[in-house]
Amino acid sequence: VQLVESGGGLAQPGGSLRLSCAASGFSASEYAMSWVRQAPGKGLEWVAGIGADTSRIGYGDSVKGRCTISRDNARNMVYLQINTVKPEDTALYYCAKDRGLYGDMDSWGKGTLVTVIS
Repeated sequence: VQLVESGGGLAQPGGSLRLSCAASGFSASEYAMSWVRQAPGKGLEWVAGIGADTSRIGYGDSVKGRCTISRDNARNMVYLQINTVKPEDTALYYCAKDRGLYGDMDSWGKGTLVTVIS
């Protein structure tokens, strides 16, 4: 299993970012996928998840209404669009493969850093 995140960087409050995750080494289209994040000095926080066939999608309370998770199974890609970013969105964002339903993760990438500065 290989998960490679990209798209992080600097953003200003109110701006937007789109994170990407390239999945390989497994049949990504058969698995739910999640995004999780870790802010400086804090634990892992589940951000969003999407079922294998996209019929189920969920978001963490802290990003609900501001994030959109999507996937392109033909390209083995998963995306996270973050709108109206806030300083508290500053974190290392990881793409994760789920065992079953999203949120039950068993593999992670190395992460992409998002820093929101005013």
